[in-house]
Amino acid sequence: IKHSNGGGMVSAAPVWFTMLVQFVVAMVATISFGITFQVGRRHYWTCGFVGAVGWTIYIACTTLGGMTAPMATLIATLPLAALSRFFAIRHKAPITVFLLTGIFPLVPGAGIYYTAYYFLRNDRALCTSKGIETLKVAVALALGIAIVCSIPLPKRHAASRQAKIKKYEARCFFDMLPLE
Repeated sequence: IKHSNGGGMVSAAPVWFTMLVQFVVAMVATISFGITFQVGRRHYWTCGFVGAVGWTIYIACTTLGGMTAPMATLIATLPLAALSRFFAIRHKAPITVFLLTGIFPLVPGAGIYYTAYYFLRNDRALCTSKGIETLKVAVALALGIAIVCSIPLPKRHAASRQAKIKKYEARCFFDMLPLE
């Protein structure tokens, strides 16, 4: 981000300021998507935080770390998915509430758009290039989520969850029995 200091000179903003702006904008965008996605009001700020953390890590990896988009996406998806899982347990809500809204800033929408654009313009080289890059980012998202979700839950949470599932299954079983 560049700004004028009043004398006509343009200077670069400090890195921390750029990252803060990116964090805030990603948070607002994620909350807006959460509203569109009809997430409960009590989850807005948490969803925004998850998305902002993921996006800020992505930006840090690409700009400061010099990583490619797919690698930065994988690195950013890991803490994003972990935060989604943590907040799902803490707020007693499905993980998808935080995960789907949180990955919103990382989804390669522009890549999908340009792939279709170059396809319609009959530019096979650029279409293939953008398509492969977009596919790599999508696979990185899926891989990051799969890695985090494959980690077992804490024993106390897993035990209470299994008890709730058994209780629900028993209730459903008795609801299916015919009344005579």
